[in-house]
Amino acid sequence: MNKNTVFFLFALGLISFGFIRINYTFHHTPPLAKSKNTSDTLLFANEKHFKNIKQLTFGGDNAEAYWSFDNQQLIFQKSNPAEGILCDQIFIGNVNGNFDPKLVSTGSGRTTCAYFLKGDSLVLYASTHHKNLNCPIEPPKSEGYVWPIYPEFDIFIAKPNGEIVKQLTNDSFYNAEATVSPKGNKIVYTSNKSGDLELYVLDLNSGKEIQITNELGYDGGAFFSPDGTKLVWRSSRPKTTEEISKYKTLLSRNLVAPSEMEIYIGNIDGTEIKQVTNLGGANWAPFFHPSGNKILFSSNHQNKRFPFNIFMINIDGSGLEQITYDPVFASFPMFSPDGKKISFSSNRNNGGTRETNLFVADWVE
Repeated sequence: MNKNTVFFLFALGLISFGFIRINYTFHHTPPLAKSKNTSDTLLFANEKHFKNIKQLTFGGDNAEAYWSFDNQQLIFQKSNPAEGILCDQIFIGNVNGNFDPKLVSTGSGRTTCAYFLKGDSLVLYASTHHKNLNCPIEPPKSEGYVWPIYPEFDIFIAKPNGEIVKQLTNDSFYNAEATVSPKGNKIVYTSNKSGDLELYVLDLNSGKEIQITNELGYDGGAFFSPDGTKLVWRSSRPKTTEEISKYKTLLSRNLVAPSEMEIYIGNIDGTEIKQVTNLGGANWAPFFHPSGNKILFSSNHQNKRFPFNIFMINIDGSGLEQITYDPVFASFPMFSPDGKKISFSSNRNNGGTRETNLFVADWVE
């Protein structure tokens, strides 16, 4: 991505942490197109894999919605200055009926990447509240389009009522982006404690931890396969002297530029790591299809700017298929554990505002 594109992205106000948030007014969004199912008025034309789509949130920035093991709830991060939520906090809502999300995090500091533990009686998320009650300072505009890697982030386990029961990490490094194995016995998360942004798998029963990645570049946003044997994640891989220098310089300032990322998979022990996409641009927010043979992810590879849409690809890199046709932004595709529903975030139906909302739909093969 060239300097003009980076400036364009930043000028439009993409304020991000852990995900790309679209914060600008898009004045020329075409109307939502009716699908063959005329009740699906929230669908754009050609979105054949979605049915009975439902909008769950209305206002603010809502993203990274992950399912409970019983397929009934979503845990997600939200910010909305109009409601006094100045930076991301964690909420839980019931998918069926009135969503009515409730605050789970402390309301202080900044949070990211929450996930249910098996049994749905506990959740985990990363937060900075224990080191600073205020929202952490965002990078200056002079840095361009970057994500902050706050060293104040640690990972906590809490009850859905908000009571913190355990702190999993406790150091001066960035520890965040944790997700849980379908078996419930392991988590994967990103940390820069090695000097680079790497993936770690932690066994919750034994406390044993292994480092999964060890190649220079940002490795993050990892998820387990449905059988718990593999991981999928996003990576940047600087190669040239200039790219490496830029990456290391930003990292030394707890920053990372996410404009060039591809999707990778590997075994949970760090073996057989393979690059799945080679599309250019920002390819991120990957999640396994229920079959385990395909991956859904968000990408801007068609234009290297906007829109961001959801695509599906075979794990061998073949069979790329576009899933959403949003004119601005769609990301965070997450299947319910039973594989029947999918949640995602989108800028559709926001009246040309800066709002990113949560949607859920039945999945159609």
